[in-house]
Amino acid sequence: MFSLQTIFGKGDKFYGLLEQSAEAARDSARALHDLVSRKEHAPVMAAFAASRAREKALAAQISEELVNTFVTALDREDIEALNSALYKIPKTIEKFAERYDIVSVRLSDIDFSPRTMVLERSTVVVQEMIGELRRGLRIDPVKKLQDSLQTLEAEGDRMLLAPYRTLYVENNDAMRAMLAKDLFELLEKAIDKCRDVGNIVYSIVLKNS
Repeated sequence: MFSLQTIFGKGDKFYGLLEQSAEAARDSARALHDLVSRKEHAPVMAAFAASRAREKALAAQISEELVNTFVTALDREDIEALNSALYKIPKTIEKFAERYDIVSVRLSDIDFSPRTMVLERSTVVVQEMIGELRRGLRIDPVKKLQDSLQTLEAEGDRMLLAPYRTLYVENNDAMRAMLAKDLFELLEKAIDKCRDVGNIVYSIVLKNS
């Protein structure tokens, strides 16, 4: 007969898996910042491939464990929502990386690094928020982290205005403007995915407080 400690110990493993998933998202964001900051792309693209493989494996493992585990540390629907939201961060980052690697020569004078830095900072906050789940679902620290995510999202939105003005008003190359716009919007989408994770964590804390 299983003890309660054994049963809940099995449920607790989801904290670790979600934390690993958040770490993989952060690593993807760091690799992205390196990608837009370096001229040599090949080593960084290899890092993306490794990070995505790791994230896919973690997402699949979480889904499998949900089927096989009787008692979970959090509600199953909350774990599923977090698993899906975390998975979308490196997935969106990978889309940017693949497209940037193709068109970066055409956009060599556009500096994406300030926006990728905001994204990286957002994934660090996400990692901290996921870490808070096993610390007792405390409202105050999670609310502060949620506020930080919202501030970073607003900063990312604000930073889009200047390059859009330059591309559409001061430049006659329509194709170049569209390529840049696509990449800027992917960065914005990745930051939004971080916000989505934060919203889920905050709702979990509120529900269980």
